[in-house]
Amino acid sequence: MNPVIGIVMGSSSDLQVMQQAADVLKQFNIAFEIKIVSAHRTPAIMLDYADQAFARGIKIIIAGAGGAAHLPGMLASVTTLPVIGVPVKSSNSIDGWDSVLSILQMPNGVPVATVALNGATNAALLAVQILGTSNLSIHEKLVQYKQQLKDKVKLMNEGLNG
Repeated sequence: MNPVIGIVMGSSSDLQVMQQAADVLKQFNIAFEIKIVSAHRTPAIMLDYADQAFARGIKIIIAGAGGAAHLPGMLASVTTLPVIGVPVKSSNSIDGWDSVLSILQMPNGVPVATVALNGATNAALLAVQILGTSNLSIHEKLVQYKQQLKDKVKLMNEGLNG
């Protein structure tokens, strides 16, 4: 299967967080690719990735970055694809707030959907939901997933009154 989701990150140190997105996409049997594409260290590679993603069949980009976290916004500035930004709490981060605000505070005309700090699981689920709007099989898997969430909460409640 050709990848339809691109998972990119600024550094290999982001992989532990971004692996969560890959794990969710595997659960839904959605083809993806993972790449390190630094906005600061390899800007030409980043621009090339964003420029060619649509032609290669990528439908959504999930971009994780720590520190100044320019990667999601820079990708969004040069592609028409939806970009979901994952702020990553990194070793050079100011408690993650620098990453959150760098991704969240995009100027008008350059949207980036932003999830919670280290929220790669939700980024992948958002990507799955976007794909599910036009793919019945994915939509049905999402319905099952949501039911599993409900079942877990029901089990939690049953254990409280025992």
